[in-house]
Amino acid sequence: MAFIRSGFVTALYLFDVAQAIDMVALRTRLGDAAASARLDDKTPGPPRLRYAQPPVIVDGRALQCPSLDGFRVRIKFYDYGVISLMLSRPFEGAWTDLVSLGQSLVESEPLEDHATAACERIVELIRPVLSGIRATFLNEDYLVFAVTSVDETDGGDRAPERLADHIVERHGGDIAQLLRGERQALSVQEREEVLRHRLSYLSDDLVVPAWNAAFILDTEAGALATIEILEFANSQLLELRYHDDVLEAELVRLYAQLQQPRWSDRLAWRRQTRAVIRVQSIFIDVNELTDSLENAVKFVGDMYSARLFGNVAARLGLDRWKLNVEDKLRTLNDIRQFAVEQAGLSQANILELAIVFILVVELGLFFAGIMK
Repeated sequence: MAFIRSGFVTALYLFDVAQAIDMVALRTRLGDAAASARLDDKTPGPPRLRYAQPPVIVDGRALQCPSLDGFRVRIKFYDYGVISLMLSRPFEGAWTDLVSLGQSLVESEPLEDHATAACERIVELIRPVLSGIRATFLNEDYLVFAVTSVDETDGGDRAPERLADHIVERHGGDIAQLLRGERQALSVQEREEVLRHRLSYLSDDLVVPAWNAAFILDTEAGALATIEILEFANSQLLELRYHDDVLEAELVRLYAQLQQPRWSDRLAWRRQTRAVIRVQSIFIDVNELTDSLENAVKFVGDMYSARLFGNVAARLGLDRWKLNVEDKLRTLNDIRQFAVEQAGLSQANILELAIVFILVVELGLFFAGIMK
């Protein structure tokens, strides 16, 4: 009988809480409880994957949050202002039991509410190390179902060779239904759509990422290494979403400001100058974020990790969000150019008015006989 002998379920809840986190001050505040996150290579050889600025990880107990709804809590801090709560608990049982568990966890509002409340408490505890704290916290959630040991033989405890292919063939429908969170079996077309994005490195490991969840078949260490990449990708998605919202709101505000000038703005270039300064500030912030995200991890030398990240990024739509941000930046740049041109015209108009005023005064004085 098919049976999952060991595994674990992980719910990732990520929150954009601030412009930046002072990692040195955070480490000082957390003391010995703090550790550095690491990326483990799948391929043999010396380690090649590294964070440019390793996130800080800490057990939830160090921040008064040891567990949530039966899940053990681990907290991670990214220097670009993201806090990630990883909620994990072990699992063993039948594949149907795993599917049922997934149905209860997908879009679980109570668990999300509890994670949000926990994040708010954590922010208060570390507030001194945060800069530019957000008024509201944008969040992302992602579920991971990891299987580390299975009994796939009908009478023994030895798993067959080419285990990954065997699992897909025998339980592909369960995996697809699990990742979609559906209570009914999926169509063959939808099942194939979910499974066609699967990735394996060895014959006994498997990763099937979807937009809101992933299935992993691997050792515990291999599964945790994969979750590290999934978590990092979701942190990038969260930051791109936040700045897309900021740019959208700024475009709306600038359009309204530039299209409804006050009478005093017509006599000076203050309106255009304010727009230029504001747009330039946004350019600096977004470009700084983009550089930080692009350089956070270099997937060079480990082709499997690079493929995995690319696969996950495609499922999350990272490229689409990057294009959205770039399109809005181009529009803002057009507005900046327009504002600069309008400021130049306003300055020229004021200079012309000043010259005309001086000429009128001189003519008036001349006809009054004051000037010869």
